[in-house]
Amino acid sequence: MRIRINRVHYPVVVLGYGRRAGIWTQGCGIGCAGCVSRDTWDPDPDTEVDVAAVAQWCAGLPADVDGITISGGEPFDQPEAFLALLEALHVWRAGRDREVDLLAYSGRSPAVLRARFGAHLALLDAVIPGRFVAAQAPGLRWRGSANQELIPLSSLGHERYDAEVDRPAGTTRIQVGTDGDRIYHIGVPAPGDLTALEAAMARRGLAYEEASWRS
Repeated sequence: MRIRINRVHYPVVVLGYGRRAGIWTQGCGIGCAGCVSRDTWDPDPDTEVDVAAVAQWCAGLPADVDGITISGGEPFDQPEAFLALLEALHVWRAGRDREVDLLAYSGRSPAVLRARFGAHLALLDAVIPGRFVAAQAPGLRWRGSANQELIPLSSLGHERYDAEVDRPAGTTRIQVGTDGDRIYHIGVPAPGDLTALEAAMARRGLAYEEASWRS
């Protein structure tokens, strides 16, 4: 089984509980206006990798990793591959001494996820569903707009996320990563965050050649 992947990153500290790994899928058929991750929209077949390769990358994570966050793109646009990935991650985390939660983002509504993707939800500990609505930004912690929910799904999910359901976003919203050829932002910026970052870079003589988050 193969899955389209935009990137993977460790550590991630702005998309869920604790110190995490992030997996971003490639391809999104929803295309929310104002999305800051438009580089993940194109369902480019050249981004396909084996699900086993992603699981192997996770197997090399440090022992203290607290969770995996899967975003995109839209993970549920690849239902069979995404389910295969969740099954592989479920097996992997069962063999670890430390509890690892699985959190996924989706632009689909909670009702659609429950009706069409029950097998996926059964393997997740929490989900953040709902389209990004720029007019309702910013949202609560780890959420881009106020309409988006944080829904715990398992006992571990309730343990880690019940207290976060209504928590404000706070000031630490984004971090920066690089793969050598590009710089990417991780997290859920509030309106103006990326413009302010770009201005700060310009004051230091740095500039983006292109930026997928610009309108």
